[in-house]
Amino acid sequence: MKPAVLKFLVDLGLWGVSGLLAYAFRKPGLIAVGIPVNVWGYLLLSMLVMAILASRYGLHRQTWQRVGLLDLKVLARVVTLATLVMFAVGFVLQTWLQLPRTVPVLAGVLGLLLMGGVRLAARLASERVRLQGASHRQRVLIVGAGEAGSLIAREMQRHPEAGLEPIGFLDDAPAKARGRLLGLPIFGRIDDLVEVARREEAQEILIAVPSASGNFVRRVIDLSREAQLRYRIIPGVFEILSGNVTLQQIRDVNLEDLLRRPPVRLNTDEIAGYLRGRVVLVTGAGGSIGSELVRQLVGFTPSLVLLFGRGENSIFGIQQELVRNWPDIKQVGLIGDVRDAARLRTVFERYRPDVVFHAAAHKHVPLMEETPSEAILNNVVGTQNIVQLSLEYGVGRLVNVSTDKAVNPTSVMGASKRVAEMVVSAGAARARETQAFVSVRFGNVLGSRGSVVPTFMAQIRAGGPITVTHPEMVRYFMTIPEAARLVLQAGGLAENGKVYVLNMGEPVKIADLAHDVIRLSGARNVDVVYSGIRPGEKLYEELLTPSEGVGATTHSEIYSAMLAEVDPVNIFQEIRTLQTYAERGDADAIRKTLHQMIPENKFGSVR
Repeated sequence: MKPAVLKFLVDLGLWGVSGLLAYAFRKPGLIAVGIPVNVWGYLLLSMLVMAILASRYGLHRQTWQRVGLLDLKVLARVVTLATLVMFAVGFVLQTWLQLPRTVPVLAGVLGLLLMGGVRLAARLASERVRLQGASHRQRVLIVGAGEAGSLIAREMQRHPEAGLEPIGFLDDAPAKARGRLLGLPIFGRIDDLVEVARREEAQEILIAVPSASGNFVRRVIDLSREAQLRYRIIPGVFEILSGNVTLQQIRDVNLEDLLRRPPVRLNTDEIAGYLRGRVVLVTGAGGSIGSELVRQLVGFTPSLVLLFGRGENSIFGIQQELVRNWPDIKQVGLIGDVRDAARLRTVFERYRPDVVFHAAAHKHVPLMEETPSEAILNNVVGTQNIVQLSLEYGVGRLVNVSTDKAVNPTSVMGASKRVAEMVVSAGAARARETQAFVSVRFGNVLGSRGSVVPTFMAQIRAGGPITVTHPEMVRYFMTIPEAARLVLQAGGLAENGKVYVLNMGEPVKIADLAHDVIRLSGARNVDVVYSGIRPGEKLYEELLTPSEGVGATTHSEIYSAMLAEVDPVNIFQEIRTLQTYAERGDADAIRKTLHQMIPENKFGSVR
């Protein structure tokens, strides 16, 4: 017999028994000499009503071994409806049934107790079996007695087979001191971690504070290392989008956790307004930023996503990810180079994109110092091609991904991105009223390809040392998801011609970052050595030039840079000159032209 059928029959049987018990309680003498025909009639009617309601509300589909509060609420609803129906039936057929008016009410109460009791018994039996199967469980001390901490502790209690046993909490909130949560003690404050862990024989520390700052996470890690215990974490608020916390989300602490900032709140209606039902083109879609933009924009249900990039493997990778995770989203992988205007034209002609995110760019400062022609052809000419075609084909939103290295550039790469911003501004001056062309400027993206952290990890795997260019070098950092979200939000602001500056928080010393990577890797005897500043590098980056003011926008984490207006005629003439020099490979001429185009440049100087 199928489990669902068996559960259905058990429920009907228990409901019938509850009706019989209710009648026996009210008329014990009659039951002693036999069950009257009218009582059988009442029981059959009652079971028929329950059969209809149980089928309608799917009681037989409930998993008794995992029954929860919502399941019991559904059961209570069904029992209440059945009780009301039978009360009405008893009132209408009182002449024939001759039932005490309280029988349906008593039957309902008894039925709820019996049917609910069977479910709870099944769950307790199941948990006992699983607990016996999980003979060795890690004793976990949870940091954070808030909602996330209670949810994760409850998950551990529900799933003993996962091998995790919550023993209690630590929390700095005075109101929670020495209290209890889910029957578990709140031992004290975070600073008590070492003492509590040793006294309670904890085997693992779990950080369960999704909104925790990087400094908070560092503090817990240092205490956990002092206690010589493993430490893990649940995701930050950016990663928990559904509001649920599960055991599968527990993971090792990574570098992004140490750089956590307060969560950025997005205006999802504003973003959805320009993405839903639109054709969206992402250049550089296989790259770190481009691929994350794709992952996030598909949540706003565009009609078609165009994945444009040079690397066939990276484009194939993001394509397959979309097929797995967002099968309903239509997407097309397009191999091509933004420098190839003819190839881009075929894409615009065929698909007519409504929104373009331009994330394709060369970004490595030292490499571009060696090959400035490639920086010009890709970052400048490629951007000009995108802008020109966006104008011709009536693209509604163009968002150009820029960098803080475009401010007071000391490198060819930074200068090429500054010129790219100027190209977008010039295009904005020629745009129609229905169009908006903007740039978004932010700093280093943690974990992106070729960025400092993967480089540090490779050096650790090789046995060290970690190489840092200068002890005082600082950079702004964002996580990849955070950067992508703010790019999407900037597209929603869409004030034509603006250069948006993202709030990057406080800059981080690269040397401190190196020590954090060593700490998290668990490596020992890995030194940090200083190699000297490379050509084109700055000691610190800026998000604005001294001549650029900043204006507020409707979003607290995004500002608008007040840039000088760009003459569209002059800028495109200068770009043609740059392109000619780049095609010749004339590095000196390129640098000279960039000097003339960007008066605030600082080529050849290091600050």
